[in-house]
Amino acid sequence: PREIPSNICCMTPKHYGITSPISLAQAKEADLVLTHRLTEALKPYGVFEEELELQRRIHVLGKLNTLVKEWIRDVSETKNLPASVIETVGGKIFTFGSYRLGVHTKGADIDALCVAPRHVERTDFFSSFLDKLKEQEEVKDLRLRFDIDILFARLALQTIPENLDLRDDGLLKNLDIRCIRSLNGCRVTDEILHLVPNIDNFRLTLRTIKLWAKRHNIYSNILGFLGGVSWAMLVARTCQLYPNAVASTLVHKFFLVFSKWEWPNPVLLKQPEDCNLNLPVWDPRVTPSDRYHLMPIITPAYPQQNSTYNVSASTRAVMVDEFKQGLAITDEILQNKAEWSKLFEAPNFFQKYKHYIVLLASAPTEKQHLEWVGLVESKIRILVGNLEKNEFITLAHVNPQSFPGPKESRENTMWVIGVIFKKMEASENLNVDLTIDIQSFTDTVYRQAMNSKMFEADMKIQAMHVKRRQLHQLLPNLVMPKQGLRQMNDSSLDLSLDSDNSMSVPSPTAVPATVPMLTPVKSGPLGPPPSPIAAAASQPEAPAVKRPGSPMQEERKRVKSDAEVFNLYCPSREIKFSLCSQEFTDNTVKCIFPICFVPTVYCHFGTPLFCLQICHLFLA
Repeated sequence: PREIPSNICCMTPKHYGITSPISLAQAKEADLVLTHRLTEALKPYGVFEEELELQRRIHVLGKLNTLVKEWIRDVSETKNLPASVIETVGGKIFTFGSYRLGVHTKGADIDALCVAPRHVERTDFFSSFLDKLKEQEEVKDLRLRFDIDILFARLALQTIPENLDLRDDGLLKNLDIRCIRSLNGCRVTDEILHLVPNIDNFRLTLRTIKLWAKRHNIYSNILGFLGGVSWAMLVARTCQLYPNAVASTLVHKFFLVFSKWEWPNPVLLKQPEDCNLNLPVWDPRVTPSDRYHLMPIITPAYPQQNSTYNVSASTRAVMVDEFKQGLAITDEILQNKAEWSKLFEAPNFFQKYKHYIVLLASAPTEKQHLEWVGLVESKIRILVGNLEKNEFITLAHVNPQSFPGPKESRENTMWVIGVIFKKMEASENLNVDLTIDIQSFTDTVYRQAMNSKMFEADMKIQAMHVKRRQLHQLLPNLVMPKQGLRQMNDSSLDLSLDSDNSMSVPSPTAVPATVPMLTPVKSGPLGPPPSPIAAAASQPEAPAVKRPGSPMQEERKRVKSDAEVFNLYCPSREIKFSLCSQEFTDNTVKCIFPICFVPTVYCHFGTPLFCLQICHLFLA
């Protein structure tokens, strides 16, 4: 046989990732045509920034970098460093996140990191640097169309050179843990860019996947889905497996790979390295809690971390289902049976489920509302986890989009959670008690608010159960159009929605006056333990009934009378009452709601809110 030259024998393509590629096939002409069509399909969504806007960003970052150098020199002078050191002390602004990856959209924020030498303290950054920013007329007058979020890291170096490579693990030695965390964003972003075969193909694919994820409501790290860096790592892994593929092929392969991925096997872009710095890293062999992560995607820079620790069983199930649907759609696109626009069609979340939980966060002022909403949103994943543990619930899907709450003399924000209940063969109706699930969530939020000293007296959380046909009463018409909906009873109360919407959601329009009213829930530190999901209709208070002792016969009459009055106010009139099988204590009656997803509720007739005031739409 013919001898193969040794130089050819030794020629092997560069290896990316922890495994060999699945395919080394080169792009065909049809793939290039599909990629061009994909680019055109993305343009209407504003995922590409115009050159003028990009130049403006570069100009602003350049000015900021110069300002940082001047500030560090000023700090060096106040600390009496030698003149020779001051001239070369340096300092630099690094970027990370979507801007550094090259996939930022129009008007997107820039994530930046200010790196300073060892003699510059963190307190200097939050004092003298902030003062220097305020003194800059150019900063005051600059008409930015984007924000810059700046972190700070102090390295154990006397000077900061211009060619500093933050991927160097040696920079982490002797650093404060806060500085290590600040550096992590830049280190991870830079590693991702160094671990993909073709950056241009990676960027176009990532733009596509990010847009698809946002359109399909699965883009939110804080709510248990994936954030930007996690999507970037999944796309990067796809690029490693198909190093010669163009974007149209990579999008299809992305859905193919991760619709069939055997979670919780981790996604790794490189083999983890141990730098012997004794920093905590993701390692289920050592850390027991890491074994419970459901969808681990591991950052490639030391110390390696799981970027998806918030993912729950429900959010993973939702994402895997979306991966499968994306695969089906891209199959059609590659066969020229569909256009790319089909991939970006937003599904109707509000028609997907029969049952929903609406969560409302409210505060008296705009400033308090911003803080309160941020805290509540960060804890919603706890509520989802509680619901998942309920034996009667199959899935709890929170919509990452928030909506304006009801019009009142306070700021309100709503989130919507779709719920699927297990089908019970033995019984037609299922009474599910979610009191403990919701109570645990509200307790956690109030406890953290008090511990962080941000709690104010009128900050409240409310929740209610709503069926699909009633969602239009609470959500803006642009989100939930009214189509073929049954008119509710005239005795239903008004719940108008504020037309001013400061959130990034469609502006709501007027809502008809046939909507149940939400009332504040006394809870947490304000009073007695809350009824975790509650709503009250303001019916006239029932006449007082004189109770001679507490004879069972009188109580039965009372319950029957109350049930008749209640039916006048219940839109569905599906209410029945029955007495508790045990003896009455403290005039307590057990109310049985014979429809799905309503708990057993214990009501005290001596209080203003009793059984008459609990509509079957809500939990109390």
